Amino acid sequence: MPAINISDEDFLKFKEYFYRKTGMLFEDSKRYFVDKRLIDRIEATDSGNFRNYFNQLRFEVSGEELQQLVNVMTVNETYFFREEYQFKCLVNSMMDEVTRKKKDDSPIRIWSVPSASGEEPYSIAIYLLEYWSGIHRWDVEIMSSDIDTKIIAQARRGHYSTRSVMNLSKPILAKYFTPQAGGYQICEDLRQAVEFSRVNITNAVDVRNYRDIDVIFCRNLLIYFDDASRRQAAEMFFDSMKEGGFICLGHSESMSRISSLFRVRKFPDAIVYQKPWEA
Repeated sequence: MPAINISDEDFLKFKEYFYRKTGMLFEDSKRYFVDKRLIDRIEATDSGNFRNYFNQLRFEVSGEELQQLVNVMTVNETYFFREEYQFKCLVNSMMDEVTRKKKDDSPIRIWSVPSASGEEPYSIAIYLLEYWSGIHRWDVEIMSSDIDTKIIAQARRGHYSTRSVMNLSKPILAKYFTPQAGGYQICEDLRQAVEFSRVNITNAVDVRNYRDIDVIFCRNLLIYFDDASRRQAAEMFFDSMKEGGFICLGHSESMSRISSLFRVRKFPDAIVYQKPWEA
């Protein structure tokens, strides 16, 4: 069987198609990464070559192969308490401001996107339980979404390597995890506390049910988007949030360079971005 080759024209076609579908733009520096995964899917589907595979990808009604491709093209490396200063900001500043402004007893809604394998939303839950006194007075809903269905299933299982939990103290590890072969299993209560879902944040249909969000964690996702997709994502988040809601980005990201919709808030622990209150 002849070797499968991805030409420059093939790469360009795929790059443009994947961008339209996901908002993620692969630079030429990612060529080896993309080619390898494309060839893997061409072989897995017995397509024989890029042309046959690309036709299947575009015209498949179920969208199943596109989802398979998304799953292998997304990067999901993370760990518990990553960029911990933002969790400190959540419990020391953001949550108290959210509750002071609340006019009813509806749940506080926190959305973590992308979920990756679940370390971020579970970290949020642990931090609230351990360090926020208001957790016993307020109902909190934690939602987490990703475009990758395989990684969502992994997050729901809640099984983690020793590397994933390396930043956790021994008391927290003992309290919320059970040792298992090859790592740790997070407790059932926390697995039930987070609602996981498959969402493409550049697809209006996918995000229309996410409304009245108080706090959003969207860290190290927008770096994979171009300027137009970043603005689109920022507008989507803005529409999904309550007035006065907060959004946290990754340490290398700046909402000020993406959109003027949000105001910068400088708290002692972190800089975050806020949807302004209407006058």
